[in-house]
Amino acid sequence: MIQGLYEAHLPVRNLKQSIEFYKKLELEIAFQNDQAAFFWIVKGQSWIVLWETDFVDTPYHPSVRHLALQVELEDIKNAKQWLAERNIRVVETFGFPPEKQPLVLPNNPQAHAAIYFEDLDGNVLEFIAPLRLDVKEDFPMMSLEEWEKRKK
Repeated sequence: MIQGLYEAHLPVRNLKQSIEFYKKLELEIAFQNDQAAFFWIVKGQSWIVLWETDFVDTPYHPSVRHLALQVELEDIKNAKQWLAERNIRVVETFGFPPEKQPLVLPNNPQAHAAIYFEDLDGNVLEFIAPLRLDVKEDFPMMSLEEWEKRKK
């Protein structure tokens, strides 16, 4: 029955400015009105909805105001440069500074490479790529560079 996640919603302080930020991520507007903007992630399959609201002052927690966008592993490896070209900075997460990212998340039995950045309102965005699925192996969180050296 469930075929995927169609939409996720984020609060923003200034819709017009946020639209420009999300356009830098090369997302296409699907629909817009005075209060919200819908951006396609995959056209016809999933979108992000930005709402101009006072709820933007809700403190950040991973359970709210967080969005992970799936990308290919090669895109993860180039993400810092790609983001920098758009004046978007990588942010520290899980104690890993930007220079140690992308990092590898040990969600055993899965492993994912990820890199984190924020939009204009402090919503945390993540590019994530699966490294392996359903392989039971305990390991600490580490940089992708360390992961690749370990796997050789």
